[in-house]
Amino acid sequence: MRHRFSWTSGLICAALVAVSAGFAAPASASAHSLPVSSPPTITKTATETHVTGTLSDGATYVMDVPTSWNGTVLLYSHGFVAPGLGAPNPAQDAVGIGDNTILLNQGFALIGSSYAIEGWAIADAIPDQLATLAEFKQLFGQPTHTIAWGTSMGGMITTAIAEEDPSSISGSLAMCGLEMGGVGEWNTLLDSTWAFKTLLAPTSSVPVVNIGPVSSALADDSAMSQVATDAQATAAGRARIALAAALYDIPDYNTPGQVDPAPNDYADDEVNQEQDMISSVFAANYLFRYQTEMLAGGNFSWNTGVNYAQLIKKSIDYREVVALYKQAGLSLKADLATLDSSPRISADPSALRYIIRYVTFSGDLTKPQLNIHTIGDGLVPVEGESAYRDAVARAGRSYLLRQAYVNAPAHCNFTAGEVTAAVDTVYRRVLTGKWTGTDPDALNQLAEANQGGTPGAFVAFEPAPFLRPFNRRPLPGPGGRAAE
Repeated sequence: MRHRFSWTSGLICAALVAVSAGFAAPASASAHSLPVSSPPTITKTATETHVTGTLSDGATYVMDVPTSWNGTVLLYSHGFVAPGLGAPNPAQDAVGIGDNTILLNQGFALIGSSYAIEGWAIADAIPDQLATLAEFKQLFGQPTHTIAWGTSMGGMITTAIAEEDPSSISGSLAMCGLEMGGVGEWNTLLDSTWAFKTLLAPTSSVPVVNIGPVSSALADDSAMSQVATDAQATAAGRARIALAAALYDIPDYNTPGQVDPAPNDYADDEVNQEQDMISSVFAANYLFRYQTEMLAGGNFSWNTGVNYAQLIKKSIDYREVVALYKQAGLSLKADLATLDSSPRISADPSALRYIIRYVTFSGDLTKPQLNIHTIGDGLVPVEGESAYRDAVARAGRSYLLRQAYVNAPAHCNFTAGEVTAAVDTVYRRVLTGKWTGTDPDALNQLAEANQGGTPGAFVAFEPAPFLRPFNRRPLPGPGGRAAE
C-alpha cells in the first residue's frame, strides 16, 4: 500500500475554521536582530539530539541531529498554515510522513521554524529560517553543507532563500512550490474566480478582491460554492465552469478517490474540476486572500489588459472547453466577448510592490536546485514549474535547475520515498558538482530503496506553459539580497 501525503485536505479544512481571529502585521527586520529569546531546550538520546527554542520575534524552532551526523543540515520550510485557528503554529523540520526517520538514519540533521505569523508568512519566514540556521551553528558548529528544502508555500520560501541568500546554502529542493511566484499565483486565482463570477453570477455582490472580514470571506466562499453546485446541474453551467477551471489549468484528476478520466472524457474532466473549484480555488481566493491583502495593505491582483479570448487558447483544457460549449449549444465566442467587455480589476500599486517583494522570482540561481511536483495538483498547478524554468533560462542559469514530476493527484501528494529520493539527489549534486540520477527511473529506484520496496511514481512529464507569468529581473542589492 502506498502511503502518500497530501497538503490539500488539511490546508483547506484549516482555512474553513479560521473564523474568529484577526491577523498580525509582519514583524520588522529589527525583530530578527537577536536570534533567540531564551536558552533552548535540549534532549539527548543514544541516537539523536532534539532541540526546541524560540526566536526573538516569537517564532519557535526545532532541530533533530543524529549522533552519526554526516555534517549536512537540511533547513525545512513548511507550507501555508491558515490563520485564525487559535492554536500554536508548530515548528517543523521535515514533511512528517516518515521522511524524517529515513533522513536521520542517513545522517542528516533536520531543522526548521514555525515562522512568526501564519498565513502568507514570507516576510517573516525567510529571516526566521536563517535565524534558525544561525542558532544551529551556535549549538553544533558550522555544517559542511546546508540544503534548503520545503513544501507548498515552503517551496516558495526555499526558492526565495536560494535566490536572495545563496551564501547561506549549498543547494535547494522546492517541492510542490509556488514557483510561479506570488503575483502569478494570485493573478491566476483572480482570472478563474472572476471569469466564474462574471459568467455564472453576474449580479452577485460577492467580491473577487478586497475580501474581508474573515466572516465575509467565509460567506463569499460559501456563496460561490453554491453557485458552482447549482451550475453543475446544467450543460451550460458545466461548460462555463470548465472555462473558469481552464484559466487556472485545474487538472482533470486532482483528488485521490476521483474517477481518473479516460483521454478526451471531458464530462468526467469537468466533474473533477468543479470539485476542485470548490475545495481549492474558492478557498484560496477568499479565505487565503483575505489575510494576504491585510498584510499587503490592499489588492495586489489585476486583469486589466488581459485578453481572455487569447488566454483560454493557451490552456491545456481548451479543447475540453470547446467540446462542452458545443455540447451545451452555447457560443464560446459570445462568452469570451462578455469577459473581454466586462469591467476589470486593477491592483493597488503599494500592495503589488509587497507581493513582488514577498515574493516573486528572477530565476537568478547561483546554487543547484531540484523542483518536484505532482502532475495532478489542483491547488498549486504544475504549470507554475514552467514559469520558473523559463525565468531561470532567461537568467542563464538552466544548468543549475532540474525538475521532476510525480504521477499522482492532489497537492504535495508524495511518499516518504519520493521526498527522500529528491533530497538524496540534491545532496549528490552538492557533493559531486554534477547532476546525476534526475531521470524518473533513477528517482524511482532510489525512492523504492529508501522506503523499503514501495515504488516511486516519478514519470517523464513536460508541464504546459503557465498562463500568466510574472518574474522580476535580477536586481542585486546589499548583502546579496534582491533590491526591493
